[in-house]
Amino acid sequence: MLMARPSVKSLLPRSLLGRSLAILLVPIVTLQIIVGYVFFQRHYQRVTEQMTANVAIGLRHAVQGADRISGPAEAKAYLAVIGEPLELTMTLAPGATVTPGSDRAWYDFSGTAIVSTLESNLHRPLYVDLASDARIATITTQTTHGALTTNVPRSRLSVSNPHQLLVLMIGAAILLGTVAILFMRNQVRPITRLAEAAEAFGKGQSVSYRPGGAEEVRRAGGAFLAMRARIERQIEQRTKMLSGVSHDLKTPLTRMKLTIALMEPSEESETLRADTDQMDRMLSEFLTFAKGDSSEETVATDPFALAEDIAEKARRSGQSLELVKKDDSENGRNVDRHPDKTVPLRPSAVSRAVQNLLGNAARYGSKTRLTVRLTPRAVIFVIEDDGPGISEADRQAAMQPFNRLDPSRNQNADGNVGLGLSIATDVARSHGGNLDLAESAELGGLAATLRLPR
Repeated sequence: MLMARPSVKSLLPRSLLGRSLAILLVPIVTLQIIVGYVFFQRHYQRVTEQMTANVAIGLRHAVQGADRISGPAEAKAYLAVIGEPLELTMTLAPGATVTPGSDRAWYDFSGTAIVSTLESNLHRPLYVDLASDARIATITTQTTHGALTTNVPRSRLSVSNPHQLLVLMIGAAILLGTVAILFMRNQVRPITRLAEAAEAFGKGQSVSYRPGGAEEVRRAGGAFLAMRARIERQIEQRTKMLSGVSHDLKTPLTRMKLTIALMEPSEESETLRADTDQMDRMLSEFLTFAKGDSSEETVATDPFALAEDIAEKARRSGQSLELVKKDDSENGRNVDRHPDKTVPLRPSAVSRAVQNLLGNAARYGSKTRLTVRLTPRAVIFVIEDDGPGISEADRQAAMQPFNRLDPSRNQNADGNVGLGLSIATDVARSHGGNLDLAESAELGGLAATLRLPR
């Protein structure tokens, strides 16, 4: 099976700080690599070749002079005399032969230039030992009288202390990188605070935020504060207006119910009583939708305890309900071993949303299941039933307030005004989550998934 290649986008840092540092540090590191390559491969190598060539000229002159002498003893005397002005220590081994080759450490990059320069200048078998002593290069050359061994200080063949530039480059890169990290962290911090404030507001929380940082970030922060204030004002005005209208309608409705209660029992009075009861339920649901959950504070809540309380209330009302609890927050460990798992929620609002979904499930199905699942990033409530469900084409419309569906799942039946899914959707969005509708794989009816981030 072929593995998919990671895209370039997936290799980039995800955070703004990481990407900003990459923009700053990648050119610095690239520049250091280019400078290092040019210095070591051009300047440093050429200087090494020139210095080695000078030593090779003197060594070649000594070898050629020794070859012209008839005997090994005379050749030794000649090499001792000529070695002094050349500042070379040369030892002749009569009758010995030289096996061409070299010995150097893997990190000795200048050693390659030394060996190649000696071979190109001497034109005879030679063995170069650069590994036995880091300060001495031992050059063994073949002559007509035997093997000539010459010890040459390494400082005469290559530049000493070449690592100084490398250390300077690394030190400069570390210094510049540290300055860049400190600077970028200071610049990114106001953006992070703005993102946290916006994320919290999306979850229905109003955290303290003060614009700071660069001018563009301050302008964005000011625009966010103005937008948040307008939204909060509009929510408050809508809640007051709808609550007031609903409350005012309750007053004449109460008088009507009182009048009906004083009437003589008859078929007409029973019909009026049923109509007023239906209107009362509709107004109560409308008030719940208008009020919302903005006034409730977010608290650390145990989702499993909350689900048990909701299930107990549903069972007391006569609903047949199956409760399933799953804890995937720590590799699926048993729920009972971790009773302290909490999630920041508005418990009353979440309870109301789940109860509305359970009410819809009980209204249209005979079997209902509530599954609460805790993951590292979210808490998920899944309400399933074995009813007729909602067609895929109508699911988005079903979550809109006051929308009528087909007769198989008409939310306006039994005095219901079609706000149950709308209330659950508003609760999910106020927590930064969402409500999804799908078909239940096991029960065959509707599966409503309320997902709230942790």
